[in-house]
Amino acid sequence: MKKFTILSLLCLCFNVFGQKKQVINHIESNKLKYEKIADNIWEYAEVGYQEEKSSEDLISLLDDAGFQITKGVAEIPTAFIAEYNKGGPVIGVLGEYDALPGLSQTRDPEKKERLGVNSGHACGHNLFGVASAAAAISIKDWLENSNEKGTIRFYGCPAEEGGSGKVYMVREGLFDDVDIVLHWHPSGKNSASVRSSLANKTGKFRFYGTSSHAASAPEQGRSALDGLESMNNMLNLMREHVDPESRIHYVITKGGDAPNVVPNYAEGYYYIRHPDPEEVRKMWKRLELCAEGAAIGTETKVNFEVVGGVYNILPNETLQKVVYEELKNIGGVYYDKAETIYAEKIKSSLKNPTPLNESQKINPFVIDLSTKGGGSTDVGDVSWTVPTAGFSTATYVPGTPGHSWQAASCTGTSIGYKGMINAAKVLSSSVYEIITKPKIIKEAKYEFDNKRGKNYIYNSLIGDRKPALNYRN
Repeated sequence: MKKFTILSLLCLCFNVFGQKKQVINHIESNKLKYEKIADNIWEYAEVGYQEEKSSEDLISLLDDAGFQITKGVAEIPTAFIAEYNKGGPVIGVLGEYDALPGLSQTRDPEKKERLGVNSGHACGHNLFGVASAAAAISIKDWLENSNEKGTIRFYGCPAEEGGSGKVYMVREGLFDDVDIVLHWHPSGKNSASVRSSLANKTGKFRFYGTSSHAASAPEQGRSALDGLESMNNMLNLMREHVDPESRIHYVITKGGDAPNVVPNYAEGYYYIRHPDPEEVRKMWKRLELCAEGAAIGTETKVNFEVVGGVYNILPNETLQKVVYEELKNIGGVYYDKAETIYAEKIKSSLKNPTPLNESQKINPFVIDLSTKGGGSTDVGDVSWTVPTAGFSTATYVPGTPGHSWQAASCTGTSIGYKGMINAAKVLSSSVYEIITKPKIIKEAKYEFDNKRGKNYIYNSLIGDRKPALNYRN
C-alpha cells in the first residue's frame, strides 16, 4: 500500500510538472508568430488612443485562439477585453500597445529617425501587449485540455503613456469580478521585486489674450504667452514649498506664431507627481491657483483640461514572491554573436553603460518601498482595485533608459523579442501556479484587504471626465 501511495504521488508530481511545462512550451512553439505581431506593432508606432491597427492585430490573434472579444470598452475605441471562461478564479493579464511621440527610431544601433514616422516604441509596448496575449493563449490551451477550472481574461489597455487608459476601465467596473491581475514591463533587467510608483495628475492649461502688433501697438495687446509664463514662474517658485518627494514637469505646447504678433493663445502641458494621491490633489489645486493668479495679473483668461491621473501602485508581496520564483525558473536573456555586436554598439552610446551579461541575471528579490523618484503608471489604479503583481524582463540592452532612442531601437530587434518571449513564459507559469494553488489567491486577497483598509473607497484622480481621446493631437 505504501509503495502504491509513493508511486501515485510521483505520477501526480510528474503530471503537474508536465502540464506546467506544456504551458511554457506552447509559447516557445508559437514564438515566431508572436514576434511577427510585435514587429508589426513596432512598425505602426501608434500613440495613445490612436492604436487602431495595433489593437486589431491583438484582437485578431486572440479571436483566432477562441477568446470571446468585447471591443470598445469604457467608451474607448481601442480598448478591449478577450476572455476564455471555464469557471473558477478570474485571472486578468494586462496588455499595452501605445507608442511615444517624438521618438522615431530605426532598428539601427545609432540614432536615426524613421522617414515619415514621428513616434516610436521607446517603452516597449509593442512587446508588452503581445507577451501578455501569448500568455493568455497558452493558459487557455492548458485549461481546455485539463480538469482545472479557471477564467483567463486579457485586457487590451491603450494610452498608458499619459492617457490613463486603465483608469477609465477601472472606473467602469471592468475589474470588479477579477481575483488576481498580472502585468509586466520591458526593461534593461530582469526583476520582480516589491516596488511602488508615484501617483500622477496631468492636464493642459490654456491662456487666451488679445492680439496686436508687437511693435506699433503693443499697448493694445494682452499676451496669452505672458499669462502662461507667469504661471510657470509661480509654479517654479512653488517647488521650494512642496514635499521633497514631489515631481513637477511641464512643456509649452503652444507659445505663439510670430515674435511681432502678441500671442492670443498659449498652452502648457503639466504633470504633478507624488507617492500619495491625496497630496497630488492638493498640489494640483495650487497649480490651478497659479494659473488663476497669472491670468489676473496679465489680464488674460485661462481654462484647463484634466488629461490623466493615476494612483501609485499598491504592491502585493504574496503575488510578487510567486512571480519572482517563476522569473528565476525561466531565467534571463542570452545574446548570440550578432546580438552581441549590436548590443556593444548600443552600449557605447549610453552615459551609464552596464555589462552586457546583466541581461542573463535575475535581480535579487527585495522589498523596496522607497518613493524618491520613479515613474507613474495607470496599473496603479488597477492595483487598488484587485491584488496585482508585475515584473520586468531584459528587452533592452542593459543600462538603456526607457523613453530613449536606444530603447526604441532594441524593441524592434531579436533582443527585444527574446525578452518578450521570456515575459510570456513567466506570466503563463505564474497564472498556472495561481490557478492550481488556491491558497495563493486567498493569501493575496488577505494582504490586499489589510493594506487597502476596510473603509477604502476608490475615487479616481480624473474625476468624471470622458476619456481624453484627443490628448495626443
